[in-house]
Amino acid sequence: MEVTVVASDYEEDNELTAGSDPQDLALRHAMGKATAAHAGGPPVLVAADTIVVIDGAVLGKPRDEADARRMLALLSGREHVVHTAFVVQDRAAGTGAQGVESAHVRFVELRQDRINRYVLTGEPMDKAGAYGIQGRGALNVASVDGDFYTVMGLPLARLDQAFTALGYELL
Repeated sequence: MEVTVVASDYEEDNELTAGSDPQDLALRHAMGKATAAHAGGPPVLVAADTIVVIDGAVLGKPRDEADARRMLALLSGREHVVHTAFVVQDRAAGTGAQGVESAHVRFVELRQDRINRYVLTGEPMDKAGAYGIQGRGALNVASVDGDFYTVMGLPLARLDQAFTALGYELL
C-alpha cells in the first residue's frame, strides 16, 4: 500500500470548555484535519490527532522550548491520559469511519537537567505533551495502561478495524 502525505492547514485549538470531553476535542481535531486536507489527495484519507490531558488541562504541541520544559515538569512522576482520534474517509465511496482510543501513561520522576537535555534533542517540539514514546521520550515512561500505538499517535488495531468496516483488508 502506498502512503501519500496530504497537507492540511487546520488550526488546532486545545481549549476545553467546562464539561467538555477531551475525547471529543481530539476527534474534532482529526475531523478538522481531514476536512481541511487539500483536494487531489488519495481516494482513502486517514487523519489523526493526539492530545495529552493532565489535571483537566490539554497539553498539545509545545510553543517553544520553555513550554516543552513546563509540560515535562508537569508530567514528571505523574499519570496522564493520552487520547488519539482518527478519521478514515473513503472519498470515492463517500463513506468513512472514526474513533478515539485512550491510554494512561505514568512518567518517571524527571530531574530538571534531564528535562533540559531531552528538550535540547528537539524531539519534544512537535509532539503532544512534549514527548515521543517512540523515541528518546520512552525513557521517561514508567508504564502504559492501554495501547502503546495510541500513545505513539495512531491506534493501529482500531484503524485496521475501521478499514475492515469500509471493506479494506490490510492484512
